[in-house]
Amino acid sequence: LIEYDESGNRLFDDSTAQPDVQKSSEEFGSRAIDNNYVASYFPDVFIDDPFNRRQVKVPPSVPAIAALAYNDKVAYPWFAPAGFNRGALDFVSNAEVRLTSGDRDELYDARINPIASFPGSSTGGRPSFVIFGQKTLQKAKSALDRVNVRRLLLEVKRSVVQVANNLVFEQNTPALRARFVSEVAPLLAIWP
Repeated sequence: LIEYDESGNRLFDDSTAQPDVQKSSEEFGSRAIDNNYVASYFPDVFIDDPFNRRQVKVPPSVPAIAALAYNDKVAYPWFAPAGFNRGALDFVSNAEVRLTSGDRDELYDARINPIASFPGSSTGGRPSFVIFGQKTLQKAKSALDRVNVRRLLLEVKRSVVQVANNLVFEQNTPALRARFVSEVAPLLAIWP
């Protein structure tokens, strides 16, 4: 996500201006991206670098990938990598922009998943940072405008392709189709 300040100026890594939620959302919307294989997150966050003993600013893709990995460790790809259970970012120490409830709504309406901060109780008073959305960049309202549904379909595709690759170029007969179904069904049945 390209960030903009309140005057509409594009911000770069060396910029000192604060990103503006409204301008960044508007500019992002003007790009007219329509793709359910992609998701966008805001804002940049700070994580602790224990080796160099400092905070490092990273793009929001870093905590997004961490949330996906954590989700897959404790659940399944079709669970939402968001919220306080699977989208909590305990390694994030700060955010470039602290989002208000209105900011979160504006970002979500623009199909940008907010990384929000909440008062911390389990983090020793430090705010908790959470991915608070799971929209893809698909414009049309459908099941595919959610990250977890797209990931579910990718997992189904992987399973089906694994079987189908062994059957390519075989004669299309009832026996082949029965074999295909008998090999695919157990793969899909392992999911609760």
